[in-house]
Amino acid sequence: MNITHTVKGFYELSQDELYDLLRLRSEVFVVEQNCVFLDQDNKDQKCHHLLLYQEGQLVGYCRIVPAGISYEEVAIGRVVTAPSARGKGFGRKVMELGIEACQNLYGPCDIRLGAQTYALGFYESLGFQTEGEVYDEDGIEHIEMVRKG
Repeated sequence: MNITHTVKGFYELSQDELYDLLRLRSEVFVVEQNCVFLDQDNKDQKCHHLLLYQEGQLVGYCRIVPAGISYEEVAIGRVVTAPSARGKGFGRKVMELGIEACQNLYGPCDIRLGAQTYALGFYESLGFQTEGEVYDEDGIEHIEMVRKG
């Protein structure tokens, strides 16, 4: 099983990489979760994008958001695993690589994310702790979580 990944700034992405990541985000966040929202939020251009591939197919993704864009801290967002690749540990791999990318890009730092509440245990297992109250984002319960750097 050939697993590779890349981390690129927005303007470094190839057209195919950009298309693939936007398609995967749309497939899961809009279609699968039946959530009508504008995924392209004008933050992508300021972010780094982590793409995880198995045998050349995009199976996981997250974006690394600089401090001051979404939160005061550096953030990991749009964490997604392809439906066809679930249950194989790719979500954990994306997050481990995402945490590593944050540290490589910004040094030791706190990392914040807005977690869908069903995934709390997953993020806690990666060192994130809940902070604040549950909130509704586009009809889905979320809570902010922080991993101390």
